[in-house]
Amino acid sequence: MSETAIVYGLQAVRALLMRRPAAVIRLTIGQDRDDARQRELLRLAKEKGLTVAVATAVELDRLSGGAAHQGAVAEARASAALNENGLLDLLVASASPALILVLDGVTDPHNLGACLRTADAAGVVAVVAPRDRAVGLTPAVRKVAAGAAETMPFAQVTNLARTLRDLKSAGLWIVGTAADADRELHAADLSGPLAIVMGSEGQGLRRLTRESCDFCIRLPMLGAVESLNVSVAAGVVLFEALRQRRKG
Repeated sequence: MSETAIVYGLQAVRALLMRRPAAVIRLTIGQDRDDARQRELLRLAKEKGLTVAVATAVELDRLSGGAAHQGAVAEARASAALNENGLLDLLVASASPALILVLDGVTDPHNLGACLRTADAAGVVAVVAPRDRAVGLTPAVRKVAAGAAETMPFAQVTNLARTLRDLKSAGLWIVGTAADADRELHAADLSGPLAIVMGSEGQGLRRLTRESCDFCIRLPMLGAVESLNVSVAAGVVLFEALRQRRKG
């Protein structure tokens, strides 16, 4: 039996209806809400031939586990994460130069959701994370990603250092991020096939991960703050890579 996922929030549910309507098992909306965004959900559900249940706020709270559901909760067949082989297959099929985002042990679902959303906007081929000691595609991640969890390929790998070596063998440069790196972000060439590696919240890159990188870069920090949230830092680096590629 395939695993199921709870998707909640107006934008996340809308993205699910638009991109994977066949995966929807049950769609429930709040009886106390009647606005343009909810009517759009009803229209999309009707177009896709889906039946919509109406429930009280209490019932929606129960279905979403008490999360901020905004009056929309869907149960769906979960989109499967890629494994190592699926990631390499995706690289072969992608346009050159490929851009990969690697997250070394991010555990906060809000950070992963934000990274998925930013990666989608920056044209990333896939987001990669270790299978252990890292957050996966939870309902909270899907909510924060605002639809990007339905479009951005997400690979969970058993051995991150080995996966980085495989990416290097596939022609990608592996670029880590570290506060003590010698090279600043804007001095680095990010225009070629690239895997950008971000460290975990508070811990940074693990030793084996850093040793697998071709070089590391740091963000210029001019204020009193020593570091940025991982999802913010990922956005800065990804869009610098995008700027260089578009300039080229």
